[in-house]
Amino acid sequence: MAKIEILVVEDSPTMRQLIVFALKRLKDVNVTEASDGVDGLKKLSNKQFHLMIADINMPIMDGLKLVSLVRQDPKYNDMPIIIVTTEGADEDRKKGLSLGANAYLTKPVQTTQLISTVKELLKLP
Repeated sequence: MAKIEILVVEDSPTMRQLIVFALKRLKDVNVTEASDGVDGLKKLSNKQFHLMIADINMPIMDGLKLVSLVRQDPKYNDMPIIIVTTEGADEDRKKGLSLGANAYLTKPVQTTQLISTVKELLKLP
């Protein structure tokens, strides 16, 4: 089976490490890291990903802007997007989901919750 490509867009190195570490539990997963929305877009243009995990609060380009730009690209219409953020307000959640995110997890993210969300979105066993 081909590797599952996941892009993690998160400006906090610690948080990024935690997410990457959690994703390594999944079989056949290859994780690419991006430090902000602009970096994330650059990586998306160079490679095909199966799933993206993005933070909202990031310098240069925030996660909501990134999600809306990614959703405008026909190549990524069906790619699941998980927003991981400290913004727990209902309004933020609705905005993220209305822009095209498939899931919205608030920090601190539980590893089990993240893994089960990824599995569910990618229809993994």
